Amino acid sequence: MLRIKEFTVYVIDDEEDIRKSLTRSLTKRGYQVESFSSAHEFLENHDQDKPGCLLLDYGMPEMNGLELQEKLNEMELSIPIIFMTGHGGIPESVKAIKAGAIDFLEKPFQQKVLIAAIKSAFERVSVINQDLEDAKALKAKFETLTTREKEIAQFIVQNPADTSSKNIGRQLDVSPRTIDHHRARVLEKMDVTSVAELIEKALKSNLFS
Repeated sequence: MLRIKEFTVYVIDDEEDIRKSLTRSLTKRGYQVESFSSAHEFLENHDQDKPGCLLLDYGMPEMNGLELQEKLNEMELSIPIIFMTGHGGIPESVKAIKAGAIDFLEKPFQQKVLIAAIKSAFERVSVINQDLEDAKALKAKFETLTTREKEIAQFIVQNPADTSSKNIGRQLDVSPRTIDHHRARVLEKMDVTSVAELIEKALKSNLFS
């Protein structure tokens, strides 16, 4: 489970006073904070292995907030973004939210509104982090299967409409009784109680992608 101390708020704003104020305020509330004066500085120094969210100024020179969001999406970096703006731009906010932003806050905003948005970002990252851990654990369990058990498990997941022993045996040229034995071992080793649960977890974790 992700903890607050493992979660970093990345403040990106070209105004130094705003960066210092937000850093001071969020640090007092127990958050880890790193600040950057530009989108380029963030991209050059960001550690992708550190979970967190962006507190991102929309109207920065050279690369604005929306352009940074597009860049991160192109890089397939899934990090929640909370936009800050000095002017309320409806088209910009709609575009940002559609692209995955948590919120679009107009300066000056209340601290409680900001904290609520950061908590939403933390919850989103926590879910993603847990899904990654679950996927890693499932793949580790899959590696404990024999070659035949892996073959059967993969066939079941990729052919969920017909997982009968008779059909699997016919496709893999194995007797249904042997399939029954191997399937029971697969469920035991994968720590699931049913074929349906195996399929659900395998699909969620992209086990065979």
